[in-house]
Amino acid sequence: MIGTGILKGMGVTARNFVGSYFEKERLITVQYPEERSPLPENYRNFPFLIYDGEDPQAGLRCVACKICEKECPPQCIYIVKSDDKKPDYMGKPQFYPKVFDIDISVCMSCQICVEVCPFEAIKMDKEFELSKRERFNHLLQRKEELSKPNEYYHGICPTEAADVDAKLGAAAEAAAKKKAVAAAPAAPVLAKPTGPTGSTSAPASS
Repeated sequence: MIGTGILKGMGVTARNFVGSYFEKERLITVQYPEERSPLPENYRNFPFLIYDGEDPQAGLRCVACKICEKECPPQCIYIVKSDDKKPDYMGKPQFYPKVFDIDISVCMSCQICVEVCPFEAIKMDKEFELSKRERFNHLLQRKEELSKPNEYYHGICPTEAADVDAKLGAAAEAAAKKKAVAAAPAAPVLAKPTGPTGSTSAPASS
């Protein structure tokens, strides 16, 4: 019958309209910005950089490998590598970004930069209130604005952040064990006993 789908849709609308007076779960609208609906953990908007510890310069995970810049489809990431190095989360000297800019007016929130990053340094934020009066430079986020602590990441994505920390911790522990094994002195090799003629003595036959 023609119009059956419309009648079913109107029925759903009517049930939700009447039910909203009795069941709070049926309320769809909220009084924004005073009221805000909670965002799911897998919600994503624009990228940000993670740093460990208190200092965003010393603890920044990014090593300026430029993989995210190369893989970004709209080419909205701009990186300049440093001239010197600093220790990363495993204590290995690494380069770091002297400049790291993201143009959020161009970013398409595809998350490819997150997927290709081998150092878990860039993640997707949930912040969406980023409108500006100007169109150009004010929508260009620089390293100082993009850098956020690991605690912030745990606050918006607790499950994913815990998995990332476990992965990085396991990698750091494996690197420390490998370094300790390499630094340990080699055990001395004992010479085998020799016979009267200087040859190695053979075991006695039964």
